[in-house]
Amino acid sequence: MNSTNVPRHIGIILDGNRRFSKRLMLKPWMGHEWGAKKVEKVFDWCQELGIREITLYCFSMQNFDRPKQEFDFLMNVFRENFEKLKTDPRLEQNGIRLNFIGRIHLFPAEIQASMRHLMEQTKNHDQHIINFAMAYGGREEVIDAVKKIGEQIKRGDVDVANINEEVFSKNLYMDHEPDLIIRTGGDCRTSNFLIWQSWYSEWFFLEKTWPEFEKEDLINVVNEFGSRQRRFGK
Repeated sequence: MNSTNVPRHIGIILDGNRRFSKRLMLKPWMGHEWGAKKVEKVFDWCQELGIREITLYCFSMQNFDRPKQEFDFLMNVFRENFEKLKTDPRLEQNGIRLNFIGRIHLFPAEIQASMRHLMEQTKNHDQHIINFAMAYGGREEVIDAVKKIGEQIKRGDVDVANINEEVFSKNLYMDHEPDLIIRTGGDCRTSNFLIWQSWYSEWFFLEKTWPEFEKEDLINVVNEFGSRQRRFGK
């Protein structure tokens, strides 16, 4: 692998947990536990490959409409894994900063508290960044950015004539742009993920479900990314 072609920032849509579970003849939501274990491994794989930033699409705005039993199961998965992260030695050892992007105020209070704790705990780390997209939607992000800019205009902090792409980006949940985005699970759609930031991302759609995703799959995608010619419209 040519290290000069390794993406700095990748996004991943973690899709296929329920289908994976159904294949094992288990309750469909049980697959989220396998998915959470795979996320832990991805942290290490990305560091080994020299990828500095990851954005993981963990829970969309539309996921709030999941059946109650599945929703409650997912909340427990988040609760347990965020608690584990607080004492994960990799955060300190590898300088990992954690961000949570989305309408996180919609989550139960104790999960919100864990998210804020982890962001505060790691705010000074500067070697790697992991962004968890939670209660996230790309359209919702754009709407929230417009509202923020509108408030700034009302206060007189921003002149309408000075609004440009840079100003808009800084009012999003996240202004970093992924070089490539992976979607597992076999579906070929973007599902409202980073609709502003992904304007020139390279997309990869994999048949494997998220719990089946392995280090070799990541290496293959990174190698393919390195062979693509990115013209950015030129």
